[in-house]
Amino acid sequence: MPRSPIHSRRPSRIQTGLMALSLSAALAACATPFAPPPPPPPPPSPPVPAVPDAPTGAVLADWRGVITAADRDRYQRRAAAWSLALEQAKRQTGSGDLMAVGDLIDPGAALPGVAPPEGAYRCRTIKLGSQGGEGGLGYVVYGWFACRIDNTAFGLKLTKLSGSQRQAGLLFPENDREMVFLGSMALASEPAARAYGQRPERDMVSVLERIGDRRWRLVTPWPALESNLDILELVPAPASTSTRRR
Repeated sequence: MPRSPIHSRRPSRIQTGLMALSLSAALAACATPFAPPPPPPPPPSPPVPAVPDAPTGAVLADWRGVITAADRDRYQRRAAAWSLALEQAKRQTGSGDLMAVGDLIDPGAALPGVAPPEGAYRCRTIKLGSQGGEGGLGYVVYGWFACRIDNTAFGLKLTKLSGSQRQAGLLFPENDREMVFLGSMALASEPAARAYGQRPERDMVSVLERIGDRRWRLVTPWPALESNLDILELVPAPASTSTRRR
């Protein structure tokens, strides 16, 4: 008896292989693809090198390789700090005789020949503006304290020796009218300030300028405490004059 046409032919090996490939492709298309692995995390930022506080090693010539991002921002906005602080100082009540300080609060008073000699200095702080807005003092003129400038292996180092807010750090040459100060602040009865970069909340950037014959100022924009601009006046201390606060 002749076979039914349905069973007359078996699929060839080639047809079987093609059917298997088609089935595999269909299953692969229906499967959920695996998500690619996440990219590796970026490498951590290199730590800011601390400005050393001991007179050993090479001189640090460029402050731009040491300054933190926060202090770079303060440094770049120092003109705005001057403007706001002076506006508040003129409008709000304060403490002390601000008019007697003369060129100390003139933003354009810087003179050539900024590099100060090493030795003992009398120094006083003038705070301009108020971080508390209208509720704070517009200015405060403090009495005289003791400061010192030393010529170390790293360059000139400025240290405020007495008072409740005492900064210490290095002075970097910038141009004939400015030196950039990178330092740290010690408060009240704390020991001497640590090196710059070790305690970010105490770090500070300032600009040293000469404003007269044997008269300098260290200008700190946007300080961490109280005011919007701090000025530290420095004059050489006579050998026979006490450097204690008046």
